Amino acid sequence: MRTLSDILEEYEFLEGDERYGLLIELGRTLEPMPDALKTDATLVRGCSAAVWVYPAGHEAERLHFLADSNAAITKGIVALVIAAVQDKPATDVAAMDVMAALAPFDLRNQLSSNRTQGVPNMIALVQEHAARLAAAGKE
Repeated sequence: MRTLSDILEEYEFLEGDERYGLLIELGRTLEPMPDALKTDATLVRGCSAAVWVYPAGHEAERLHFLADSNAAITKGIVALVIAAVQDKPATDVAAMDVMAALAPFDLRNQLSSNRTQGVPNMIALVQEHAARLAAAGKE
């Protein structure tokens, strides 16, 4: 998976529909999430489209998530969030301001509000998992 800074570098050179295209392409690069993991327990609440996030790794040193959505643009936004936290230590992710990391993408002005309304819930889910693993690692 590409880093958030690499994605932003390309994103800044694009405009309008090209940015949508990049988001759709990012969504296609997500690691496949098996349908068996797309359950009510992994469903992110508050999203306009169905979004699932599953913590695939339980190591505090290196978080790993599987994620998917049934809408192409939303799946691209999911990919951005995952790119911000993927394979990072739980302590880093728990303390990270993910919204600030995503701020340069200006998603609220680039996309309709219903496309981005679930982003805080997705971030909260990821950070809650990170905080649990970080706390368990300190015991």
